[in-house]
Amino acid sequence: MLDFIDGATLRQDTPEEYVRQEILKSLVREYGYDKRDIRVEFPIKFGSRRVRVDIVVFPPDLRASEQTQSTAWLIIECKSAKVRPSMKKDGVEQMLSYMAACPNVEVGMWTNGEDMASYAFETGTSGQRVSVEIPDIPHCGDSAEAGTPRFDQLRPAASDSLLFAFRRAHSYIAGNQGMQKPEAFWELLKLIFCKIQDERDSSSPQFYATPKERQNMTGLMRCSSRIGKLFENVKTQYPQIFKPVEQIELDPKVLAYIVTQLRMFSLLDSDVDVKGKAYEEVVGSNLRGDRGEFFTPRNVCNMMVEMLDPSDKDLILETFMPQRIQTRANYDLAA
Repeated sequence: MLDFIDGATLRQDTPEEYVRQEILKSLVREYGYDKRDIRVEFPIKFGSRRVRVDIVVFPPDLRASEQTQSTAWLIIECKSAKVRPSMKKDGVEQMLSYMAACPNVEVGMWTNGEDMASYAFETGTSGQRVSVEIPDIPHCGDSAEAGTPRFDQLRPAASDSLLFAFRRAHSYIAGNQGMQKPEAFWELLKLIFCKIQDERDSSSPQFYATPKERQNMTGLMRCSSRIGKLFENVKTQYPQIFKPVEQIELDPKVLAYIVTQLRMFSLLDSDVDVKGKAYEEVVGSNLRGDRGEFFTPRNVCNMMVEMLDPSDKDLILETFMPQRIQTRANYDLAA
């Protein structure tokens, strides 16, 4: 596997390396960081030994000789899906301890592709550095403080980042809400439509949950109220998909977590293929396969398109699409 940052180093093709390379692509393509400011497997002094941090991001315009442990600004630890966030050795605590070992690091992120946790250091009442969870790492040039987002901060999804987000969200709903996979998928679909509705029609973002809101029930209910209003508009616009009596059936804490996993993306600006791959991943592996139904493989779809060679004036009839609902849902997700 070729390293995305230097374009020359061959790295072992492992599940952990796959996650790391996807994060590296996301840092550059979505968050706007310069490859020159990113170091992979960067060594730091950790107690009496030296360890290698998966990814370190430095402030812009530093020379290579100035990129040291004392100037590191953001660190990221990437693991395989088998490693859980709660594990003492390789979980979130490892990343937090690496952050503490770097005096000027402000932000850190831990991910295994399915779970993601981001933290920032704040100054406590007695002057000590205290780690607090934040929804996401900041874009290049932004601070670590997370408040009400702006639409110009949203970013198109790149590579498999949206796929990871959908997968995390679906798994979190199923695991924390006690739902079966079909029900969990339907709740996720409601929130995806709320996100699209927000991007299309809101004058300012409503699809968000701030760190402070996630810390108390009043804030959680405020987030639930915003998303609930978006869903009311969704039901009005898509009565063939959602019934008038339907509600979002998620605990406020679960809802706020899912919102933080999706809020940073611009679904409208994301590439259709990126959205399609993410959507098919969730539906194909977590829902339709259980019922003996599967998506036609992409290579077969491409072959059929090449054989037909349709123009933009041709009318295509999909005879195996029995439900108008599914057609409309897929269209709006891809649009």
